[in-house]
Amino acid sequence: MGTDTIEPTVRITSATAAELHASGDVDQLYASTAEGLRDRIVEAVRQLAASAGEPVTATVIDGAARWPIIVHPDGTYLEAPSLGEGTPDAVTVTTGEVPVPAASVGVFEVPAAPEAVPAAAAEADDEGAAEVASEADAAFAPARAASPTPVAAPAPVATPEPASAPAAAPVPAAAPVASAAPASGPLRSDTVRRDPIQRATPTVDDLLNSRTDRAKPRATEGWQGAVRRATGGAISPQPGKAERSRIERERKVQRRLDAPRTIVVLNPKGGAHKTTSTLLLAATFGTQRGGATLAWDNNETRGTLGWRAQNAPHHRTAVDLLEDLDRFTEPTQASLAALDTYVRTQVDARFDVLASDEDAAASSTIDATAFDRLHDVLSRYYRLMIVDTGNNMRASNWVAAVAAADQLVIVSTVREDTAASAAWLLDGLREKGFDRKIDAAVTILAAPSQRPDKRLTERLQHHFEQVTSAVVHVPFDPALVDGGPIDFDALSAETRDAWLTVAATIADRL
Repeated sequence: MGTDTIEPTVRITSATAAELHASGDVDQLYASTAEGLRDRIVEAVRQLAASAGEPVTATVIDGAARWPIIVHPDGTYLEAPSLGEGTPDAVTVTTGEVPVPAASVGVFEVPAAPEAVPAAAAEADDEGAAEVASEADAAFAPARAASPTPVAAPAPVATPEPASAPAAAPVPAAAPVASAAPASGPLRSDTVRRDPIQRATPTVDDLLNSRTDRAKPRATEGWQGAVRRATGGAISPQPGKAERSRIERERKVQRRLDAPRTIVVLNPKGGAHKTTSTLLLAATFGTQRGGATLAWDNNETRGTLGWRAQNAPHHRTAVDLLEDLDRFTEPTQASLAALDTYVRTQVDARFDVLASDEDAAASSTIDATAFDRLHDVLSRYYRLMIVDTGNNMRASNWVAAVAAADQLVIVSTVREDTAASAAWLLDGLREKGFDRKIDAAVTILAAPSQRPDKRLTERLQHHFEQVTSAVVHVPFDPALVDGGPIDFDALSAETRDAWLTVAATIADRL
């Protein structure tokens, strides 16, 4: 039976995933169990067999082991012994109808006295079973040729029959089973296979997952992108190394969060790049995630986050929101549209800003209780909150923010004074019992000029990488020097790429 028109290869990548390589295409196969993956593989090869109108032999590769599986258009299949190194002497040949017992590779013993079967009964055997038997014989032929085993002639057994009937032809009985466990793997099992009519079929989840996994990134940068655009996509090289790195970091930033997350930006020294870092992180997460991101100034009195954000049609702050917070606890009154009158939307960067009090004559402050109330309500509206903190480590709202943080970000410019302040902060947080949060923290080292001190940079890198989980460097950008509202479109490509790296590093820990 011809099976050489299509010769697919199945690579087992895990207990529940595999790749089907056929005619230059690669299909990803997934299942929730090893048994389900086996059914998916058989079904995928069966579809190839149905298209070809004849059985298809696929080579299954699982690590160092490989073996053929022959699948017919009707869904019946034959699984031959594994050919990999270290395979047990006894392996299992499996069909889609009934399991075939294991037999020693290269040795087919026949009993000395097999039972005779009338020729008429032999002719009545099912044609499908004979076809499967012939495929099994073909699969084991190389092994028998390599290690021939003498077979004793069967002794005749008298069988009463009519005088006119032809003589009975002796037929050997089934080969004795060698006792050994089948090799492990999603296609090697001694369990009974389900009938082809009852075989597993793909679900809607499989369809949606395959759509995501089969999406291949298209080159948009470098010569690869130029070639793709010039040929209208007829020639589409893979993205270059730099673009693949960017795509991978974007995927990390865009990954799904199972609950709201709070990122708290810290350094008790003024001018340490906290507010700038808060806005740039919010802009990066907002543009990559499509919104639902808040930059929150948690200064107990007055901060500058609101001043450095783009202009808004109002000047309400966290203090105003706190006064009206009860209306957002009532489902009938609460809405994101109502919250817009308290936050300042940064349209181009897709995030909101909640400013701290800007009234110079006010005497009110935000304490720990106020922070917790605000945090509880805002968590219902935003997936990601990036909190800018003040300079007073002893302020109750400062401590409350650290306690509520899912991720701490330590910020310092490459200067002795700001770095010493950050190191002192970490020592103080450890004394307060925040060891685990410090161990998982991310440190940002911002260059204060075009040519930062190289030795100092190395010293700070060496220190903070020992006390936090990661250290990320961001370059100096002239667009950030004036201290006014940040024009995100004016940032250099190097700055954007560096903050994408920062965001991806943080997202890995959320």
